[in-house]
Amino acid sequence: MELTIGMVTVDTHDPQALAAWWAQRTGGSVQAHGDDFAVVVRPDGGRPALGFQKVDVPTPGKNRVHLDLEAPDAQAAVAELVAAGATRVADHGEPDGFSWAVLADPHGNQFCVSTVHTG
Repeated sequence: MELTIGMVTVDTHDPQALAAWWAQRTGGSVQAHGDDFAVVVRPDGGRPALGFQKVDVPTPGKNRVHLDLEAPDAQAAVAELVAAGATRVADHGEPDGFSWAVLADPHGNQFCVSTVHTG
């Protein structure tokens, strides 16, 4: 059996607002929406979709699944994300020079940003 990732789904109290925020960040668009069901942002380029579903009380604390995003210039990407409403949570680095920033979107969901790496 072969599985492929169709969508990564995030719980939130306002799926439309969070989907619009992520659509702007990823260059995607909101493909479906409703008051009580998943809001889907499908980024361009065949990547997995991002889904946002309404829940009354999102899970507190650090989310158990998160996005690892890559950018040609991670520092510039982080600055743009923070200017757009993300919060910088932490910075990390490895002895081999690989580094990443942990951020939270406007609803508190954490994600990481690193420079595009190969291998």
